[in-house]
Amino acid sequence: MQTSTLTVGITGGIGSGKSLICRMFEALNIPVYYADERARWLQTYDSGLVESIKDTFGANAYNAQGVFDRAFIADQVFNDKAKLQWLNNVVHPKVAQDFYQWQQANILAPYIVKEAALLFETGSYQSLHKVINVNAPTELRVRRVLLRDQQRSKEQVLSIISKQWNDQQRAKLADFTIENNENSHIVPKVLAIHSKLLQPKQ
Repeated sequence: MQTSTLTVGITGGIGSGKSLICRMFEALNIPVYYADERARWLQTYDSGLVESIKDTFGANAYNAQGVFDRAFIADQVFNDKAKLQWLNNVVHPKVAQDFYQWQQANILAPYIVKEAALLFETGSYQSLHKVINVNAPTELRVRRVLLRDQQRSKEQVLSIISKQWNDQQRAKLADFTIENNENSHIVPKVLAIHSKLLQPKQ
């Protein structure tokens, strides 16, 4: 479902620094939809989705406050492809509907950004006009995630990375790639992409 508004995806592996890049676009007054955050919100507050998840994973899928328990679900689906596929099949349509509504609310923006870790893996990039890929060295990505998610181990992070597309695979399909390795300035890169996206006939 596309609109006439230019829709730009931002993707990259875990710990690549997608959120930092997105905040730079927000500083340029570009609306950003955080797909993974919205998925977590919907898993807690969409009553139909909550009921489906409880029917499949049990009441332990939610904590005492009724919040979706990411750690519990991660343990359930980590080595169970069937359960992971089921979860994706019920969550992704909800996120797509939510994104479409958000898209309509921001239709007057010069362009809009959708941030998601698995744009290419899920095939959802095909509904976007342009895609920005964010790369970073594996060691740096692991360090960033361990600082952010202290409940994770290095082995868990490396396992997640192994299940995602690598930098080269994403770069082949992306329209733009930003190397976020902390050794180069990324603000000029974001400004250059922003300038190109504002040009007509994208």
